[in-house]
Amino acid sequence: MSNLEVGIVGLPNVGKSTLFNAITKAGAEAANFPFCTIEPNVGVVAVPDPRLDVLHKMYDSKKTTPASVRFVDIAGLVKGASKGEGLGNKFLEHIRQVDAVAHVVRCFEDANITHVEGGIDPLRDIDIIQTELCLADLEVIEKRIMRLAKIAKSGNKEAKVEDEILRRIKADLDEGRPARYTDLSVDDLELIKEINLLTLKPTLYVANVAEDEVSTAYDENPFVQKVRAFAAKEGAEVVAISAKVESEIAELDPEEAKAFLEDLGEEESGLDRLIKAAFDLLGLQTFLTAGPDECRAWTITKGTVAPKAAGKIHTDFERGFIRAEIVGYDDLVAAGSVAAAREKGQVRVEGKDYVMQDGDVVNFRFNV
Repeated sequence: MSNLEVGIVGLPNVGKSTLFNAITKAGAEAANFPFCTIEPNVGVVAVPDPRLDVLHKMYDSKKTTPASVRFVDIAGLVKGASKGEGLGNKFLEHIRQVDAVAHVVRCFEDANITHVEGGIDPLRDIDIIQTELCLADLEVIEKRIMRLAKIAKSGNKEAKVEDEILRRIKADLDEGRPARYTDLSVDDLELIKEINLLTLKPTLYVANVAEDEVSTAYDENPFVQKVRAFAAKEGAEVVAISAKVESEIAELDPEEAKAFLEDLGEEESGLDRLIKAAFDLLGLQTFLTAGPDECRAWTITKGTVAPKAAGKIHTDFERGFIRAEIVGYDDLVAAGSVAAAREKGQVRVEGKDYVMQDGDVVNFRFNV
């Protein structure tokens, strides 16, 4: 299972908790009142993967276990949070613990649901949250630079390098630009990872639209178009969903949900799109194991080598790794069985340097 987490953030009353309830069917108290989610609610969500259903039928497996992502509903943020307004400090502490951020913005008018800032303006909302996160990061960086000055006096070369990196980030933050805008190498990121900057976290935007706009939001909703234009500048993705529709779908059984989506002119739910986008955002992929006992998708980061992937199943698999017998999912399905794929020469034997690919169906050989 993945222990990576996506924090759902946004101003109060934009639909965060409604969305979170739909994601996890967890029933966090979604009232029309700011700050009704003070402790972060965590929900573990299955990543939609039709390949598992196909393998389940092929092997007649006793059970099927999908990959998962953890979503955390984080209390609403307001202007001045970095100075402790609202639930500011608590919010900032919770957001530091997640790996990526799904930022919910409201893109619909509704006189019955108050907006903490008055009117509807998703770019203003993004700016408020971004400003608070930048200010919080600035404070962390300024303290760190002061400490590094003392360390550098003792001739510590690494401190000088870190100082230079932080000053580059600070220049962006001073202009209200998140740290992810700064041009940083892999080595730079490694050096500063301990300070866990909020604005370095990968971010996707969730445009919460009205129930009757689900199928047309991308093309016709002017608020969504503004958010998309903004996100394009930072290479971020936008997922338009109606939290209200998603919470209704969450109450239905799979067949009813499918019919409901067809009526809306949609092939998959907004939640499925959001979960896939979060999976991509975190740089995750899955490999598969299949047999009569269980078909399962295992979560790994892109670039993982075979022994590390084996360790996801059990530490003994990594410790005693001999080889991985791999067949691509498409090849396996076309052949109808591993034996048939082997006859066609499609089952490969890979060693410890093999980089796993999404959809590899694997049997690990090990000896402990």
